[in-house]
Order: sequence, then structure tokens, then C-alpha cells
Amino acid sequence: MINHPTGRSTHRVRSAIRPSASPSPIDVRTAILTFVGAWVVAQLLTSIVLTIFGETGDPSSIPIGVLAVALAVTWSVYVASMWFASDRSGTADPIADFGIVVVPLDLLGLGIGVLAQLVVVRLVYLPLENWWPDTFTNDDLQRNAEDLVDRAGGITTLLLVAIVVIGAPVVEELFYRGLLQRSLLARINDSVVVVGVAAVFALIHFRPVEYPGLFAFGLIVGAAAKLTGRLGPSIMIHVGFNATGLFLVL
Repeated sequence: MINHPTGRSTHRVRSAIRPSASPSPIDVRTAILTFVGAWVVAQLLTSIVLTIFGETGDPSSIPIGVLAVALAVTWSVYVASMWFASDRSGTADPIADFGIVVVPLDLLGLGIGVLAQLVVVRLVYLPLENWWPDTFTNDDLQRNAEDLVDRAGGITTLLLVAIVVIGAPVVEELFYRGLLQRSLLARINDSVVVVGVAAVFALIHFRPVEYPGLFAFGLIVGAAAKLTGRLGPSIMIHVGFNATGLFLVL
């Protein structure tokens, strides 16, 4: 997605490719305050946008165009807050601070994302469907994606694909794994961080029936970011995961 700019020294390029060798200097307090503050501000601004468009009712009925505007506002707040945190508490180089590096090998993550959607999520829900068949049904799990597809048509279908397959994977990995997880791992460096961030990632989606699958997926992308020290693998896994989920209901 984002390669290191040209014109940097060879040392800077190498350090960016292996950012785990130079942990993020953004302190935990700044990262957490930035994360929480950006999320709250984004929610407030999104509510204002939806009110302006007269979409204050059922979220599942929001037109794709309006949804795109609301998400653009949310994502702009996230990215701007990360830039501010990098400038004030980091190196002022977001690429180094958040590990925003993608290399060709990361394309393998697309396949991992597909397998996560088709295999891992299915395995997670198999026992849940047996224990609570009225709660965890296939129809309920696909309802969110189906609602989105039902609202799309023509050019808005392309817009939906851009949102789900490109926008969400990039911004969410920047925000959850780049800002929050990377900062925590630089100080704690323990798998409990990956578990905790995966839980936050799942809970903030506010779709309880999807919590188990989102949590399992969060563990996968979190582990990829932790093991490589870069966001490239987790972004590609996220792209493959979202693309598969969307195209299954198109």
C-alpha cells in the first residue's frame, strides 16, 4: 500500500523495512489517548453527518453514498490523529512510527485472509451454532454484508467494494495495529497485547453475533503485525478477508 519515499538514506529505508528493530517511540499514554479521543470525535462527527443527511434511523438503511461520506469523516479523524501523535510524540515520520511498509512477500497475506474467512471463521462458529442455534445462524452472520449489498447498485457497488476491500482494511490496520498495538508492544512485547487489541477491535464493531469471528480474525492480523513488525501483512490479510466476505454475498 505505502512504500518508503524515495530520496531517504539507505539506513532509513532498511530501518523502515524492519521497523521491529526500532520500536515505535510513541508512548503508551499518547497512543491510548489518541485512540480513544479519535474514536469519540469520529463518532460525534459521523452522527452530525448522518443528521445532516437525515439518516438518524436504522443504520442498516443508510444509503451507500451517505455511508461513504460518514466513513470518510471517521477515517480522516483517525489518520489525522495518528499524524498528530507521530508529530508530537514520535519521530514525525508515520512510516517509521507505525510500521507502514509493504513488500511483495506480503501479497501472500491475501490468501491467508481468504482462508481466515472461509475456514477459520467457519471453525469458530461450528460449536457456537450447535450450542446456541437460535443466536449463531448463517443468516445472522451474513446479514450485515447482505444489507450492504442490497443497498448498492451500479456505481455504488464499486463504491462499496472500495470501502470494504480497500478503505476499511488500510485504515483499521493503521488505527488498531499501527497506533494501538504497535505502541503497546514496544513497551510490553507480549501476546496479551495482541489478544487485548483483537478484543477491542471486535467489540468496537458493535455486532455481537460477529464478535467471535472478529476476535479470531483480530488475533490473526495482530499476530502478523507482531511477528513482522510491519503493517503490510496485516493489511493484505484484511483485504483478502473482507473481499471474500463481500463477494460471497454479491
